[in-house]
Amino acid sequence: MAEIWKGKPVADAMTARMQAETAELIARGVTPTLCIFRVGERPDDLAYERGAMKRCETVGIRVRQVILPRDVTQADFDEAFLAVNRDPEIHGILLFRPLPAQLDGERARKLLDPAKDVDGCTDGSLAGVFTNTKLGFAPCTAQAAMEILHHYGVNPKGKKAAVIGRSLVIGRPVAMMLMHENATVVNCHTRTLDVPSITRQADILIAAAGVLRSVTPEFTNPDQVVIDVGINWDEAKGGISGDVDFDRVEPLVRAITPVPGGVGSVTSCVLADHVIQAAKRTL
Repeated sequence: MAEIWKGKPVADAMTARMQAETAELIARGVTPTLCIFRVGERPDDLAYERGAMKRCETVGIRVRQVILPRDVTQADFDEAFLAVNRDPEIHGILLFRPLPAQLDGERARKLLDPAKDVDGCTDGSLAGVFTNTKLGFAPCTAQAAMEILHHYGVNPKGKKAAVIGRSLVIGRPVAMMLMHENATVVNCHTRTLDVPSITRQADILIAAAGVLRSVTPEFTNPDQVVIDVGINWDEAKGGISGDVDFDRVEPLVRAITPVPGGVGSVTSCVLADHVIQAAKRTL
C-alpha cells in the first residue's frame, strides 16, 4: 500500500513559517497586502476566494477586494485595474480569469505587473520560471506540487520525472521547476505516443492532463511517487476526483497524493507565500 501524501501537513508547516515572516515584515513597517480583483460572481471564483482570504487572515496578510459588475465596460475595468496595479501598498494581485466576453483577458494579463503577479499568469512570471530567476512568481498549482515533494523528502536531483500535461498553468512550469532541481524530465501530452511506456520509467509522475481517472496501473511502477493535480467532476462519486485512478493505482506505488486533500489544499498557501515574498522584495 502506498503512503498517502496529504496536503494538510504541508499547508500547516508553510503556515507556521509564513506567520513568522509576516510578523517580521509588520515589525519593519510593511504589511503584506493582497488585492483580490474579481468581475462578476462565478461560483468557482467565490470558492477559491473564500479559501484564499481565510489563508491570508491566518498568516496575517491584509486583503483588499475589488469587485466589478459582470457587465463592466473595458474602460472602467482598465481604470480600476491600473489603479490597483500602481498602488504601492498592494504587493500582490489575484485576478480571476476568465473574464467576461466583453473584456480583453489577454490585455489584462499583459497589464499586470509581474512583481505583483502572485498567481503566475504573466509572460514575465513564466519567463522567470523558465530562466529560474526571481521575475514574478510561478503558477501556484505548479509550486504546490513542488512543495509537496519537498515536504515529504523527495529530492528531484538525478531522478526521472514524467509530467502528463503541457498547460502553462501546471504542465510546462512544473516540468521546468523539476529540471531546475536537476531531474531528467519528459513532458507528455496528447500527441505523445505510448505514454505508459514513458511514465512507467519515472521516479516521479505528475498527472496534470485534466482527464478523469486517465492514469491507470500500467502508467506506474512500485517505486514511484505520484502527484495528482487533476480536478475533475466525478459523476459516479458525486464529487471531485483526480486524473489518477486512485483505487487501482494506490496499492501499486510508493506514494500518492489524494484528490481532494492533496495538491489543491496547498495552493492557497502558495498564493499567500507569494504575497509575502512580493512584500519582502519591496524592502
